[in-house]
Amino acid sequence: MTDRTEALQVPSAPSAGTAHERVLGAVSAEHPALVALSEAIHAHPELGWQEHRAAAWTADFLQARGFTVERNYLDFPTALRAVFGTGSRRIGLMAEYDALPGLGHACGHNIITAASVGAACTLAGFAEEHDLRIELYGTPAEEGGGGKIEMLKRGAFAGLDLAMMVHPSPVDSAVANPFAVAHQHVEYKGKSAHAAAYPDQGVNANDAFLIAQMAIGLLRQQLPKETRVHGVQTRGGEAPNAIPETTTGRWYVRAETLAELEPLNERVNKCFEAGALATGCALEITPESEPYSEFRTDERALAIYTRHAISLGRSFDAPPEQATMNRASTDMGNVSQLVPAIHPYIGLGCFPAANHQPEFAAHCVGDAANLAIHDGAAALALTALEYLGAPDTTKE
Repeated sequence: MTDRTEALQVPSAPSAGTAHERVLGAVSAEHPALVALSEAIHAHPELGWQEHRAAAWTADFLQARGFTVERNYLDFPTALRAVFGTGSRRIGLMAEYDALPGLGHACGHNIITAASVGAACTLAGFAEEHDLRIELYGTPAEEGGGGKIEMLKRGAFAGLDLAMMVHPSPVDSAVANPFAVAHQHVEYKGKSAHAAAYPDQGVNANDAFLIAQMAIGLLRQQLPKETRVHGVQTRGGEAPNAIPETTTGRWYVRAETLAELEPLNERVNKCFEAGALATGCALEITPESEPYSEFRTDERALAIYTRHAISLGRSFDAPPEQATMNRASTDMGNVSQLVPAIHPYIGLGCFPAANHQPEFAAHCVGDAANLAIHDGAAALALTALEYLGAPDTTKE
């Protein structure tokens, strides 16, 4: 992708016409290049904190269009900030580009990046006349690594007038209603022994995990309805005739709010402690990131976004059971606690294929994905302009 940057150059969109017409013209002019960026990221999935190619391609794209780009932003190798304009009113656009282990871009982060980049490039054409400073943030490790939280701790996003992104989903859904979530790495340490000749000399770490999972299964009967507890065992042993000495897993605990999450997480940890107590194993629970927060939506910005999305042909009339993606957790929730923010979902029309399935990853390229890039970029740009008081953003 880096060596294709020059080939992706397109003429600047004309400055004549209403703001609405200019936005659509600018997005349409950049659309082939945005699709190429999306497809390149999709074809080369990279896990959290390892998104070196995606970050470089995104930085190259924006730098070629006049943005001042800070790579290795805040000393995170795959984070970036790209800035256009020196205005007093600041719009922040989030580009997520990490993939899922074993599933690639089954959450469509390639579309997120392309739509945010498209909105940023479009808004650059309005920076001088509307006193804007457009800031595109490349945010690593959304899939469990808490990249935005780590960036927040080093001062990112502070002072933004509005932070925005769109997230792919089977259907359009305006309101982000994510769970707060804790991500944990769990490890039991026992003692290996021959399972037939010397079983009494072993301390079975796999048994510890089985006991913990049984305890969690029973705990679910007493949990509030709007909670989730789920995870995977990533290591269960090495050989059937050797008592497992080490077992590991990754576990998520979700609740409506951070306040509700803390006591729930403690109850789940007691289940893991039960496995250690019953088997004699040592237990270590390590947070994989700080907890993700619930989302605080800026209602005025969301109403503006929804109206513009509808004007572009988007529909928010899907049955509720098809719009459950808005319950997924995101570290954008933590950003929303600091600055005004929206996180709508943009549909690919692919239900029942849904996020975190291989079938959904396949839908994150192609005609529906390309339309989502166009509509997402346009709706975000129009939302920013109207939110900050620009005239003529509404379709005639």
